[in-house]
Amino acid sequence: MTSPVAELITAALAYLCGSIPFGLLIARAVAGVDIRQQGSGNIGATNVGRVLGARWGIAALLLDAQKGLLPVLLIPRCFAASDTGWFVLLQVTAGVATVVGHMFPVWLKFRGGKGVATSLGVVTVLTPVGSLAAFAGFAMCMFASRIVALSSIVAALVFAIGQMFILQPNPFAVEKLPLSVFSLAVPALIVLQHRSNIGRLMRGEEKQFQFGKSKGKDAAKTADESSGPTSADSI
Repeated sequence: MTSPVAELITAALAYLCGSIPFGLLIARAVAGVDIRQQGSGNIGATNVGRVLGARWGIAALLLDAQKGLLPVLLIPRCFAASDTGWFVLLQVTAGVATVVGHMFPVWLKFRGGKGVATSLGVVTVLTPVGSLAAFAGFAMCMFASRIVALSSIVAALVFAIGQMFILQPNPFAVEKLPLSVFSLAVPALIVLQHRSNIGRLMRGEEKQFQFGKSKGKDAAKTADESSGPTSADSI
């Protein structure tokens, strides 16, 4: 199989995996509601947690992370040996496609989540040290601010900057180029997806996060009323 064909198949399969709207499916199964019509309207784990409570928010987070991790871990092994530069390129291709699938899922008219949890799954495979740096940045910011959007943006920036140090002395050498491009492009996509949050942060209108207190339709109704039409979740 030629390299372009393998890369195309890898991208297509990873994109379809990333497009699985776990937040939407969980909300329908647990509460019989469309998560896009509740809380902030986002399909990600943050809105699921806000609407349905901690257990289901964490479930959505883990599933979104797994759909980033598994395609990068498994799909490239079908086409290349793990010790080749081509294998790394296929991993990066799968990673980008999975994140794009979550952000722009074909099943939901290309209106998806912000990509943070899925990106975490991807970078756990591609660069464990970089993923730890990003998680630490998120955790510290979340502890200080309790604002998910701000913490997600900080994590993306910490990851990008950290990767440029990790990939020294020449992060843009040919053998490092796919990972370097990924390390800049995906954080940029995440920040771009948070552009409405950035506007609210600048105006001091972004809300702090708290889990919903119940798990069913009453929780969905309560969260929808309390979040308001201007709230937009992050992960």
